[in-house]
Amino acid sequence: MGKDYYAILGVAKNADDDTIKKAYRKQALKWHPDRNKDKAEEAKKKFQEVGEAFEVLSDKNKRTIYDQYGEEGLKGGAPPPGAGGAEGGFPGGFGAGGFPGGGGTRTYTFNMGGGGPGGGGFKPFHPSDADDIFKHFFASMGGGGGMGGMPRGGGSSRMYADDDDDKLGGGGGMPGGFGFGGGGGMPRGARRQQQQPQKPPAIKRPLPISLEDLYKGTTKRLKVTRKVRDGATGRTMNTDKILTINVKPGWKAGTKIRFPGEGDELENGQTQDIEFIVEEKPHPTFKREGDDLRTTITLSLAEALTGFSKTITTLDGRRLAVNNKNAVVQPGQESVVQNEGMPNSKTGRKGNMIIKYDVKFPTSLTSQQQEAIKNAFQ
Repeated sequence: MGKDYYAILGVAKNADDDTIKKAYRKQALKWHPDRNKDKAEEAKKKFQEVGEAFEVLSDKNKRTIYDQYGEEGLKGGAPPPGAGGAEGGFPGGFGAGGFPGGGGTRTYTFNMGGGGPGGGGFKPFHPSDADDIFKHFFASMGGGGGMGGMPRGGGSSRMYADDDDDKLGGGGGMPGGFGFGGGGGMPRGARRQQQQPQKPPAIKRPLPISLEDLYKGTTKRLKVTRKVRDGATGRTMNTDKILTINVKPGWKAGTKIRFPGEGDELENGQTQDIEFIVEEKPHPTFKREGDDLRTTITLSLAEALTGFSKTITTLDGRRLAVNNKNAVVQPGQESVVQNEGMPNSKTGRKGNMIIKYDVKFPTSLTSQQQEAIKNAFQ
């Protein structure tokens, strides 16, 4: 029994191209090995199956052959008895060209060259490497539709988010226009000799975000000016574009958000990526330590000795009461309020709030105050 590519992607047999692309994106991110290091072998197998299913179902001709003859037929087995078809191959003599592993070059194309009507030129389909499919899927798509919380239109673009907790997180829009270039018939053994040009370095920009926005999450829309080459004149001109970043609650300083192909267009035709790096803006009340928040409460000597009642305004605007009526507070003493820290971007669980007490001693005492203190502690 061959693989059910529709079931692997979780789509119906009449699914259109957009549905298949969205399903691939969801499943590929779900099963990417970098996100499943605790079950690496299972993830690797699933990731390859998802890529293979997408490679077939996103190509009209491969999909037609698969629908008629299944996985075995697509990969070179004979059609079932009575299925008909041209002698020595599939009806119409489909030839599997263009995808690595299918007798093609490193450049990607989702079409199959034909051997002519009635020809017997079918070449067995060999699945491409899942990592190659994944990289080219995101690197080669451009502009358009909405998914994963990104608004439609308005110049929004896809993005990758990379931080310590979520190696392949991020929102990002599913592009409407989807295309891979290339084709050709380089022998299978020579594929690796043809390498794609080295990718130019990304344009890196800081992205300062307030602690409140990192606590609650927010949407940032950034206007960027990029250099592109005019197709008619070859001259360089500036264009503006709005990039949308969905900030996840709990992102940390150093989190990187990359927009493939949204930077400057270079003379050799390559386009740079844009990479934003999160910076935490200083906060007047809190300092972040991992998922914990630190703050300081200043007490007078009288408050430290006899008790106090204070309030702290949290990052989401709540008022947190902090009281002490019984114990004497020592200078530098700390207390912990559970689950009042920063959310973890992966688990959603919150860290703690750590409160340090700064006790202010008077610089001088009157003789009456000195006497009163002596009497109080005798």
